[in-house]
Amino acid sequence: MQTLNTTLLIIGGGPGGYVTAIRAGQLGISTILVEGQSLGGTCLNIGCIPSKALIHVAEQFHQTQHHNQHSALGISVSAPTLDITKSVEWKDGIVDRLTTGVAALLKKNKVQVIHGWAKVIDGKTVEVGDTRIQCEHLVLATGSTSVNLPILPIGGPIISSTEALAPKAVPKRLVVVGGGYIGLELGIAYRKLGAEVSVVEAQDRILPAYDAELTQPVHEALKQLDVKLYLKHSVLGFDGTLQVRDPNGDTLNLETDQVLVAVGRKPNTQGWNLEALNLDMNGSAIKIDNRCQTSMRNVYAIGDLSGEPMLAHRAMAQGEMVAELISGKHREFNPTAIAAVCFTDPELVVVGQTPDEAKAAGLDCIVSSFPFAANGRAMTLESKSGFVRVVARRDNHVIVGWQAVGAGVSELSTAFAQSLEMGARLEDIGGTIHAHPTLGEAVQEAALRALGHALHL
Repeated sequence: MQTLNTTLLIIGGGPGGYVTAIRAGQLGISTILVEGQSLGGTCLNIGCIPSKALIHVAEQFHQTQHHNQHSALGISVSAPTLDITKSVEWKDGIVDRLTTGVAALLKKNKVQVIHGWAKVIDGKTVEVGDTRIQCEHLVLATGSTSVNLPILPIGGPIISSTEALAPKAVPKRLVVVGGGYIGLELGIAYRKLGAEVSVVEAQDRILPAYDAELTQPVHEALKQLDVKLYLKHSVLGFDGTLQVRDPNGDTLNLETDQVLVAVGRKPNTQGWNLEALNLDMNGSAIKIDNRCQTSMRNVYAIGDLSGEPMLAHRAMAQGEMVAELISGKHREFNPTAIAAVCFTDPELVVVGQTPDEAKAAGLDCIVSSFPFAANGRAMTLESKSGFVRVVARRDNHVIVGWQAVGAGVSELSTAFAQSLEMGARLEDIGGTIHAHPTLGEAVQEAALRALGHALHL
């Protein structure tokens, strides 16, 4: 068995792991990265990036069909057809470009990448096949996996998000189990690609992680798209049809060609001998402090493995920080807010505290919304549904939260996060000249409205 020595060893080449490695390389730390599948992890290969690509294909197809039927824009086209194999090839091309880019960046920064499955021996030793690696610092970045339902084992007509992102054909009928962001992003995409879609959700509303006011425009869009919702329904099993129990306790049989199980994700703690380290846990995640340190000295855990929020951009920020800590810099992970974005139609963004969360924290807040129906740019984009909402302290007007729902609002997340990190007040946002005509004007107008003088309402 050959032995390699390194200062830093990272297990997992997803957004958290590869960013840790790049930053460590920039800082001159000798680094080895171990990845068992493809660089880029879930996010680049079977998650964020391919799902946004498929959502784009679905939206383009849907718009073209719309022009074929009744376009207010004066555009008319003959009925479009979809070659899903070509769509998947295009999506794979994007994934390939990005993962190749990650490999090039790691090489440029002198990171040694070892392809294979890591087995932890102790806090300083990891084996990959017949190679033993000794390190001073160990970063665990193994990510998360889809939660499976024992009564719906993946295979055949029962698929996870992984299979849903590489379709061989669009099914005639699809039932999505789970009304969270993954289930709805993919459910809406499949509906636009032509499938009849139903969503089964055990709770009493879709997107239960978001408040009802925010999800209302998504609810209306689902109704318009003719997506059937089965709320407060639980799954019993599948034998050619999906059996669900309704709120009255009666059993329904849902006819379908495919069932997409999207009931969440869990930290990936199995299969690499994590037990050897005997780390303190926080539920199913590894417990960490504000420097991503675990209960063992010089062993760090970042990203989904360390629990919620399971977001690629959180993992990246943690990874960058850990590399700097190892290089001797003084850092801690203490963001004011981490944006959560949901790429449904319309899109949702939540940054900082919602009105309910601010109230629960004992803050007396002003809450104010500005509707996109009063925004010129939204009208020119044929997307008048939704609003921007601001939550600010009543005493000093410091903004503690932003939320938005509407077409393209994912791009407003940057402005929201910046204003919170910089401690902006309503007056700061209201007094900043926002370009016209843009969706961003609704951000300024929400702040002005909170101050009692919105201009366009």
